[in-house]
Amino acid sequence: MARILGVGNVTLDIVNVIDNYPHEDQEVRALSQHINRGGNTGNTLAVLNQLGHDCAWAGTLADERDAELIRADLHEHRIDLSAVHTVKHGKVPTSYISLSRLSGSRTIVHYRDLPEYQASDFARIDLGLFDWLHVEGRNIDQIKLMLQRARAEQPNLICSLEVEKARDGIEQLFPLVDMLMFSRDYVLRKGWHDPGSFLQVLRDQTLLAGATCTWGDRGAYALSRNGEILHEPAFKPKTVVDTLGAGDVFNAGLIDQLVRGHSLDMALIEASRLAGRKCGVYGLKNLVD
Repeated sequence: MARILGVGNVTLDIVNVIDNYPHEDQEVRALSQHINRGGNTGNTLAVLNQLGHDCAWAGTLADERDAELIRADLHEHRIDLSAVHTVKHGKVPTSYISLSRLSGSRTIVHYRDLPEYQASDFARIDLGLFDWLHVEGRNIDQIKLMLQRARAEQPNLICSLEVEKARDGIEQLFPLVDMLMFSRDYVLRKGWHDPGSFLQVLRDQTLLAGATCTWGDRGAYALSRNGEILHEPAFKPKTVVDTLGAGDVFNAGLIDQLVRGHSLDMALIEASRLAGRKCGVYGLKNLVD
């Protein structure tokens, strides 16, 4: 078992399951509705808990009723909340999600009225307690300060960075981590349509960190520290039911394998299998036998 700290977003997810995604100005009836705890980092930590790890979350919550559902879910997954910063005003980030039963795709409208987690909050965490630090690339200036502190105080602490969106200045964080986890959206917005070519450019730029990139039904790609580019085809369930959170599950599977000391190629295989298994079921519970 490893001790893993996650810094990033946790949300309230309101999920409407529909037959297929509607056209503009069309009214459809939801087949069912679920209200869950979501968010990239929250999802990844919840799956890591299923995989046997001891996890803690560092993030921001509002002091309001919907935060109680989030806290209850994280407590159920035995995630340590002692590093959480609670503010008196604001609304927990809320995602309104339309989940198509026909395709398994999800469309998200997100509302946020909450400050991001700050380096001053992070400074109160004893990093010596952890084996792995996983960070979302969100508020770049503050994340940079957090990673710089981790590197200065705990040089042996393994750090990973989720690069989901092409936020201004996010590239300055790349040299500060051991593993970069890219989304397809980031790569496309940077003008690349082939993940292998994108990772090849990173290799040619003598990037020190390892890197992965998920690409939907084309599977997942990785760049090892020795410059080798790896590819694992998508693990496809019999029926695609729910793709919501599949990338977060992949990241959890990757961290699980690497923190256990397995090779990157083995981690890529197991993470892809876990993400594929998730696409065949609703939600994130009971993913691990």
